[in-house]
Amino acid sequence: MPVTYIDAIRDAQYKALETDERVFLYGQDIGKFGGAFKATKGLQERWPERVMDAPISEDAMVGMAIGAAIEGMRPVVEMQFADFSSVGFNQIVNNAATHYYRTGVPIPITVRMPSGGTPGSGPFHSQSIETIYSHYPGCIVLTPATVSDAYHMLLEGIALDDPVIFCEHKFLYRWLKSENYEGDGLPIGKARITRAGKHATVVAYSAMVHEAVRAAEMLESEGWEIEVVDLRSVKPLDTDTVIASVARTGRLLAVGEAFPWGGVTAEIVARVVKEAFHLLDAPPMRLNAKDTPIPYHPKLWAEHRPTPESISHALKQLLAY
Repeated sequence: MPVTYIDAIRDAQYKALETDERVFLYGQDIGKFGGAFKATKGLQERWPERVMDAPISEDAMVGMAIGAAIEGMRPVVEMQFADFSSVGFNQIVNNAATHYYRTGVPIPITVRMPSGGTPGSGPFHSQSIETIYSHYPGCIVLTPATVSDAYHMLLEGIALDDPVIFCEHKFLYRWLKSENYEGDGLPIGKARITRAGKHATVVAYSAMVHEAVRAAEMLESEGWEIEVVDLRSVKPLDTDTVIASVARTGRLLAVGEAFPWGGVTAEIVARVVKEAFHLLDAPPMRLNAKDTPIPYHPKLWAEHRPTPESISHALKQLLAY
């Protein structure tokens, strides 16, 4: 029976709880209710003292997790939506991210953030805020795009001694399926060549990997071979794999679902221009969501974020240079 992206996240938490008594889960309605997206369904029945409902205070949730981590535990905190993590922002970036630097005591917390848009979710439940946390030293920011990565990277993240921001994309929860959790064993910080090509490189992460692959398939009929790189994590960012791909293709398009100002796509372009300008046959391009709040209406939302059509259009401009 195929497993889904949300199955992977639930099963990874089950595995972590089963194998390490220091692990516990904390979040709003994650107990009997199983969480807003059922990522913890049934886990409290198995571990009633280690799967705990939290108050509606993200600041308090992360603060408690930091204190528990200082005392040797490995908390996994669920934000109902990534957008709400802004309420716990100070705890994450000023306390968790700096604590080892200040004291030598690690903070092994994992903050699960249901990220990205779905039709009808609107501006408060659809944001991709991985860039914000990537800005701060001390945070590891993971952005899995496959079922296998959702499973293995969550387990690897829980095992790390650094604060981990785990950006799981809501649009992939039940749409993305796989026969199992077998993967290619890539470690955190190593990107994947999802699709090989020779005419242009698309660097993407999270749900945008799948949109980039669809765009590449659209252009294949016109004779173009587009390479798609899945970053997998944005902090650390695998610059070497990106540059090696650009060396093969000579062209770069960076795609992200987040807002365009600054961000992961800007960082990719900046690094390639600085370290591999001599490899480029065209000015690098980037494509993001529109610089507006995320609209509620499904048709407007579909126009707001990058799509296979808008990615293929940008690629045609890049290829025509």
